[in-house]
Amino acid sequence: MNILVANLGSTSLKFRLFRFDGAGAAALLAKGGYERVTDYGKAIDDCLAELKTAGHVRSAADLHGVGFKTVLGKNLTGCVRADTDGRVIAALDGFKEIAPAHNPPYALGIARFHEKLPGVPLVALFETAFYQWVPEAASRYAVPQAWHDAGVRRYGFHGASHKFVAERSAELLGRDDIAERVRALYQSGPTPVQAGVKPLRVISCHLGGSSSVTGIRDGVAIGTSMGLSPQSGLPQNNRVGDLDSAAVPFVMKTLNLSLAEVERQMTKESGLLGLSGVGNDLRDVRAAAQQGNARAQLALDVFVQSTRHWIGAFLLELGGCDALVFTAGIGENNPDLRAAICADLSELGFVIDAAKNAALRGAEGEISAAGSCVKIFVVPTNEELVIARETLRCIAGRN
Repeated sequence: MNILVANLGSTSLKFRLFRFDGAGAAALLAKGGYERVTDYGKAIDDCLAELKTAGHVRSAADLHGVGFKTVLGKNLTGCVRADTDGRVIAALDGFKEIAPAHNPPYALGIARFHEKLPGVPLVALFETAFYQWVPEAASRYAVPQAWHDAGVRRYGFHGASHKFVAERSAELLGRDDIAERVRALYQSGPTPVQAGVKPLRVISCHLGGSSSVTGIRDGVAIGTSMGLSPQSGLPQNNRVGDLDSAAVPFVMKTLNLSLAEVERQMTKESGLLGLSGVGNDLRDVRAAAQQGNARAQLALDVFVQSTRHWIGAFLLELGGCDALVFTAGIGENNPDLRAAICADLSELGFVIDAAKNAALRGAEGEISAAGSCVKIFVVPTNEELVIARETLRCIAGRN
């Protein structure tokens, strides 16, 4: 069966096409994308034409499903049919103010695919799905009940990435029982773990243009650094991350800014960009820091400090750690930042092997020293594979 995964951004469309055999094994047939998209109908047409020219999808009959990495839905999460369930578009629309860069493009893209591929199943896997079982105390804000009832709570994001890390880290640690538990998570929820078996405690660091840290026990998330929106948690590329709520009315009065302008600056001119003054790409920030730019170095230091803060939080919540995992563009390709994050943590069981760490970029491997109590891994994420697998299961009626 052929499953197409569509990743829609505010001005982009990226895609991957997977083919699953009868045993459920997936092969990547094609990938590509388009930037500066202004017409999603044309971009989708171009995508399908590209796949047809390559001989992968000659007609709609050759495509058995399309999966979407939807971000945030009001009163809706999990893995849901988007072509037969009107709740998906309504849920995206209900939270479009909270995820303005993500929800409108996905709502439009789903509608366009439905128009271009009538009869082909469309499936939305919400990024919040991995956090369905987080304890209530870890998802609640201390706000009035009416706020909570309106949807103000911690949701968490990068769910597909952290789910992939949960499964792969279990495999790397020889815990196939936990890996299978992760694979079945969206079908049956958390299944019982055998009594007396040592729990598997993983801290997953998805560090990229958008970053988050998640604590995982026995394959299930127990909390995450992101909250109500993708604007929270660690400093993002150009989004502020965590911020005291009193800052908003303060700068509105002090700098004579409108609420719309404050929101724009928090989501467009903050994060690594706001701190460094150089740009929102960590590669540019690092290059400037290496040339002596103090603001750029500060941006790196704040990013490292925030990551360590959340690792520490989940180390305590989990009661220890068996594996620390770095993933996504920054986590996979920056040995110096991984070393800074793990610096001086030997008494807590984290000891990095400098040579292994320096040699590993963009590939899977262990970077912990021989005497480290905690295993430290780099695991390239594969969100699209997670979405494709769950799309296939949903179509087959197993979610």
